Amino acid sequence: MSGPSHRRGRYRGTVPELQRCILTVHAHPDDEASKGAPTLAMYHAQGVRTVLVCCTGGEEGDLQNPKLRAEGGPFHGMTPEQEKVKMAELRPAELAESARIIGFDEVVMLGYRDSGMPDTEPNSHPESFHMAPIDEATERLVAVIRRNRPQVLITYSDDQAGYPHPDHLKVFDISVLAFERAGDPDWYPDAGEPFQPSKMYFTTWSRARMLAIHQAMIDLRGSSPYDDKWMDRPDQDHRITTKVDVSGYMWARSGALRAHATQVDPEESWWFGLTDDELAVTYPHEDWVLGRSLVGYTEPGEIETDLFERIPEAVRT
Repeated sequence: MSGPSHRRGRYRGTVPELQRCILTVHAHPDDEASKGAPTLAMYHAQGVRTVLVCCTGGEEGDLQNPKLRAEGGPFHGMTPEQEKVKMAELRPAELAESARIIGFDEVVMLGYRDSGMPDTEPNSHPESFHMAPIDEATERLVAVIRRNRPQVLITYSDDQAGYPHPDHLKVFDISVLAFERAGDPDWYPDAGEPFQPSKMYFTTWSRARMLAIHQAMIDLRGSSPYDDKWMDRPDQDHRITTKVDVSGYMWARSGALRAHATQVDPEESWWFGLTDDELAVTYPHEDWVLGRSLVGYTEPGEIETDLFERIPEAVRT
């Protein structure tokens, strides 16, 4: 589909009663653990419906935990090709456990294959997310939005210079289009009753957070994994509009990361150099950029503390 369809009235399902809902869109299993897990866990604990959309199965992921290759481990003695097959078998269960720990009410697989890193052969796989027609992928996401009716949509930043993975770029592209089209009855009439989200947030890795953790690790551990490569990354902190206090929910991040045993080394200081309690003291917030809003934006210099800020109280819990 290359443009809006003008067929109307095709939807014959029922629309659920409106409640507070956040829907977050990610590229691969494990992205939900490293980006926003404490925030989603906090809102889930408050009774907000939380929905995870994972666009691919992570089939092209490499084994990141060398201990799994040790004698007795699930990858012992395997060739790289055999590891890929085993990885594809294990990653759905890892995602399910991560989602359970965070507390997602629903996990939706968008149904595409991992596209692999930039300029690699998997980019051209016919079932890859990278090769998916943009309107087809957007319609799939719109259908999920219309069924769940989230006021808040979370996606990746419009600035992916630091990590231009084809699947991350595509996540942003379809998320923006879905935000614009989900409420328009002229788009995708077979995808459900139109519903317009109020706000869309971009994930961001703030320099302030990195520097705080870097200093805390030097003070508490004597060293830090953050070298010049990290210090020299472009700074996006000036774009941060929202800081959510998640000091009581750091366990969601660490637990969800450990659930992805093939992707995360449990002894890697980059992920686990501070305990949950130490991280909560060092940097108790998660940072967000309000990328789209139909209910207004913050004034210059003001910071939101709630993703539902300015969304009408008529929304029922």
